[in-house]
Amino acid sequence: MNLYTFFFLVVLIIIFFRLLKLIIEKINKKRAMNELASSGMIYIDKMDGHMFEVFLMALFQKLGYKPKMTQKSRDFGADIILEGKKRIVIQAKRYGFKNKVGLSAVQEIYAAQAYYAAQESWVITNSQFTSGAHKLANACNVKLLSRKELQDFINKVKPDRTAK
Repeated sequence: MNLYTFFFLVVLIIIFFRLLKLIIEKINKKRAMNELASSGMIYIDKMDGHMFEVFLMALFQKLGYKPKMTQKSRDFGADIILEGKKRIVIQAKRYGFKNKVGLSAVQEIYAAQAYYAAQESWVITNSQFTSGAHKLANACNVKLLSRKELQDFINKVKPDRTAK
C-alpha cells in the first residue's frame, strides 16, 4: 500500500466516524425531544422557564411544526415561533401553581404577533390567567392555554400517557 492510499483510507475513516457521531447525536436528540414532549404536569411544575420553552418546542415539533426559540433578551414578546401552515408566536409562562398570568403577557405577545408577522399568537402557562388577561385576549384574538388546556393538549399529542 502506498502513502496516498493510506492517507485516503485514514481520511475516509475519519469522515465515517464523524458522520456516525452526527447520526447518533441526531437520534439521541430526537429521542430526548419525544420523551420531553410526553412529560406530565408534575414534571412541568418542576421545570424552570427555559426548560418549559424547550418542552413546548418538543411538543409542537411532534405535531409537525418547525419551532424556533427566540433570543433570550429583546425577543419582542415571543419565546417561540412556530412555522407550519401558519406562523404562530408563543409566550411561555412557567409560573408557580398559585400565581396567575396577567394582561402584560397578552400585550407582549400581541405586539410580537405584529413584529414577527405571525397569523396567531398564544400564551401558554402551567398556571391560570387573570380576568384582565382573558378580557384583553378576547379583544385581541390571542389564544390562552392555561393549566387545564395544556394538560388536554399534552394528552391529545400523546394519548397513551396522560398528564397528571
